[in-house]
Amino acid sequence: MSAAPAISVVVACKNPGPRLPAALASVWEQTGVACELVVVDGASVDGTREWLAAQSGRLTAWVSEPDRGAYAAMNKGLRLARSQWLLFLGADDLLAGPGVFAAAAPQLDAGAGEVFVGEAAYDDGRVYRLAGRPRPIARNFVHHQAAFYRRDCFARGGYDEGLHMQADYDLNLRLWRAGVRFRPLPVRVALCTAGGISDAGRWMNYREEIAVRHRHFPAWRCWPWDAGSVVRYLRKRALIPFTRRIPSPGLSSIK
Repeated sequence: MSAAPAISVVVACKNPGPRLPAALASVWEQTGVACELVVVDGASVDGTREWLAAQSGRLTAWVSEPDRGAYAAMNKGLRLARSQWLLFLGADDLLAGPGVFAAAAPQLDAGAGEVFVGEAAYDDGRVYRLAGRPRPIARNFVHHQAAFYRRDCFARGGYDEGLHMQADYDLNLRLWRAGVRFRPLPVRVALCTAGGISDAGRWMNYREEIAVRHRHFPAWRCWPWDAGSVVRYLRKRALIPFTRRIPSPGLSSIK
């Protein structure tokens, strides 16, 4: 394409297995809106590199090489993408139908916000959307699989590659504190797979949440919410034996 498309979809993956083709197909089937697809593979050894090479004519850009993790891959995809709006889709997630971008386009074109957040529905029944009155100090308030970010947002910096699981929370807090507007989008954007790395009940996830919170708010405001993070961690650990499922190998799981 000679002109930049309206929406860039960035997919980061490493050894994603058989779900990646379905994720990409859900982008290729979008109608009514020009979009591009950028795939950043972290040197997979499960045949993904070879499959991507065979699909290269349908990809705007792709790369397969070692990286420093999911957020490094997402930053790389950001640099390869060309459009004004970006969506970071998980490698084992799907867009929720061929009309997602067409439904979102009128609000994106209106430019009434810098991040538009639609619904992310999980296969275990959970549905996440932007709260009417978000409470950013509590926890991450945006699911990136359902969020359209204006490119200008990343002029303030991309994802912090020093974080393993909460760099999206850090990005959203940086934007929030800089006055970026987050707008609800009445569109179900993504169908997501449960069982990712942040569903695994790892203390690292909650520890990083607490650390990120303290980057952006004074300690006296953070402490009650830090206690809430610890309670959520303990509850998750208690529930894991009853809800455990095999985690997906894709890098979609920063949820």
